[in-house]
Amino acid sequence: MEPVLLNLTTERCPMALLLAKRAVQTLNGGDKLEIHITDTGARQDIPRYLSNHGFFIDVRLDTQQVLEIIVTKRQ
Repeated sequence: MEPVLLNLTTERCPMALLLAKRAVQTLNGGDKLEIHITDTGARQDIPRYLSNHGFFIDVRLDTQQVLEIIVTKRQ
């Protein structure tokens, strides 16, 4: 199953982090969410928050323009 896309490319922290927190709360164990981030602060804060709260993060793309991650809720 393809992950749901959360496009945060137009958002800046702290709103981007808040939206990411809300989105991952709806995940069940094993569910995946793809997040696209451009804001410098959000690129650091979102992966750190998710790692510290039991989510597995797979970096799909990391360029100067965008960070694309796949977030999986641990079982």
